[in-house]
Amino acid sequence: MFRDRFLARIEALLEAERGQLPLWFVACFGAGIAGWFWVGGERGWIGLIAFAMSLVAGGAALGQGLRSSRALVAGGLALAAGCALIWWRSEHVAAPRLARPVIVEFAGAIERVEHLAAKGDLRLALSVIDDDTLPPRVRVSVKADDNADVLLPGASVWMRARLQPPPPMALPGGHDFARDAWFREIGGVGRALGAVEVMRPGKGGGLDRLRDRLGSHIRTVLPGSTGGIATALATGDQAGVRDEDAEAMRRSGLTHLLSVSGLHIAAVVAAAMLLSLRLLALSERLALRLNLVLISAGMGALAGVAYTLLTGMQVPTVRSCIAALLVLAGIALGREAISLRLVAVGALVVLLFRPEAIAGASFQLSFAAVTAIIVVHGFAPVRNFLARREEPVPFRMGRSLAGLLITGLAVEIALMPFALYHFHRSGLYGVAANLIAIPLTTFVIMPLEAAALLLDVVGLGAPVWTATGWAIDLLLALARRVSSADGAVTMLPTMSRAAFAAMVAGALWIALWTRRWRWWGLAPLAAGAALAASAPVPDLLVTGDGRHMALLAPDGRPLLLRAKAGDFMRNVLAEASAFDGDPGALEEQALARCSREACLADIERSGKAWRILAIRQPDRIEWTRLTAACADADVVIAERRLPRGCTPRWLKLDRPALERVGGVSVYLGEIPRIETVAGRLGQLPWGTSGALVTPRRNP
Repeated sequence: MFRDRFLARIEALLEAERGQLPLWFVACFGAGIAGWFWVGGERGWIGLIAFAMSLVAGGAALGQGLRSSRALVAGGLALAAGCALIWWRSEHVAAPRLARPVIVEFAGAIERVEHLAAKGDLRLALSVIDDDTLPPRVRVSVKADDNADVLLPGASVWMRARLQPPPPMALPGGHDFARDAWFREIGGVGRALGAVEVMRPGKGGGLDRLRDRLGSHIRTVLPGSTGGIATALATGDQAGVRDEDAEAMRRSGLTHLLSVSGLHIAAVVAAAMLLSLRLLALSERLALRLNLVLISAGMGALAGVAYTLLTGMQVPTVRSCIAALLVLAGIALGREAISLRLVAVGALVVLLFRPEAIAGASFQLSFAAVTAIIVVHGFAPVRNFLARREEPVPFRMGRSLAGLLITGLAVEIALMPFALYHFHRSGLYGVAANLIAIPLTTFVIMPLEAAALLLDVVGLGAPVWTATGWAIDLLLALARRVSSADGAVTMLPTMSRAAFAAMVAGALWIALWTRRWRWWGLAPLAAGAALAASAPVPDLLVTGDGRHMALLAPDGRPLLLRAKAGDFMRNVLAEASAFDGDPGALEEQALARCSREACLADIERSGKAWRILAIRQPDRIEWTRLTAACADADVVIAERRLPRGCTPRWLKLDRPALERVGGVSVYLGEIPRIETVAGRLGQLPWGTSGALVTPRRNP
């Protein structure tokens, strides 16, 4: 029978790939977590779990003893478990949130202090003391003044502050700050007004205090962005890097160097192993009686764990530390430990404790990079080409350089979909830049910085700090040079989740199988890439508060309603418009007529004329004038509530509408449509609630 032949064929394939099936268990577990974020509602979550259990039932129905049956049961259970875990986690961390901005005086206990050196601020995570009108936990920024030395974890403080709800996703497809705050149980964010009174001093010790003191020391001997980058390498704190230098690192594809991950953990572990092995080998008695490799591996493991704790246990660091420990265990047991199973174990550990990490760029980028490296080096042609052999030194060096190039190219290709999905941009010259930057960071900057910190104990670190500064300046010069080159960055508007999911699924299919059927993954990968590349650029962008609007000019440049918008908002609107540059001012364009009260712009899209009316001031406008202007416009935008008599021909986005749906992207093509933050988030607990804005049928 056909069914029997088909099952026999599947059994043969799974038997040949039996070593890869545990990897798919972890992939299904992650898919269950990711699916929870995607479907975004209780009915969808129940439906996803029901679908997973139907896979379990189908696998059980195939009969016992079949590998396909066990695979379906395990995959279905993993999918259901992933969805159930993140659902439970979201309910477990649920905390009250502010409904509106408030100015309050309150007492709080400092839980964590972050130094934002580039802005001259301290960011305090506070648990509110004896005030039921506020959320239990808030985050407040204060000026890093003379109180910085006493604002320590454990201190009790009294302050007056302006607090507001955690900021939502500004535009559809942007970064979701409200999601981050939800899983950190933060119910309000804001800034202190005036001085902060310390009622009880905080603790002087602890890893947080050590991290802060180390960062302050580094920034003292290396001021500016040089010290900020040195601090990031030592403690993982990137707050001291100036915005323009952080942007240069992003555009040049070098920003991964600032996030403590596999490169940094590997350098620390390797240095600890090498140093301990060399020192122990100086003793003939120890060398003859003890397994020095095993002892040095233990020293490397201790160094890796200590560095992970020091840098705050971020997702890439924890993943890299777990991987390093497994590699060291493999060395101790005399086995090869660098494999996709290592990556899968690291991912599973992270997801079990922090399942929400899967939605973040950090988790996705770090695991994608490591997986790409392992997969590429697992291909027989690449493995054979890079294998060690007896050959002259120039050929050996050339082969090593080619290996770096192949690895860098594979990583850049693997990371491009994630960078475009999260940041709307991807560097094109990252491979060449990393060929210089990675060896410079690994073999020059980090050893020099470690030596300088050790020599500071005896007061002899100054010359080494100078050399460290020169090396970091060279890294910054490289980043600036590459980032300013023509065509250094490719931009993409908001990518649909379907396109992103198709590319990830196709890439996983290629990475996790080893037989020829792995190349079936090229189909969804290509389909997702084509769908992402064809994504239209929105013609109109409106933030959820209605204050900021960007209208796309004919040359693709976003034109801002408020030209004096801050750098953050300018970057958000430019990225959502797939524009690599500084936005323009709407009031300076011939297509617009602006007054102090409003801007009126006339544009043409797909052969149809559109009139956009944007109210710029919160004050009331004379009713007759306003309603006449609304009736003459196709789209009306305002940060205030507009009267019911304001009825544009197609779409009205005033304060009540935007409070329901959040930020909006408007597409004025042949079939006009809108996308909203509320539509993207669905019924996720931190999302915008309420009905979607419904445009009039006949624009």
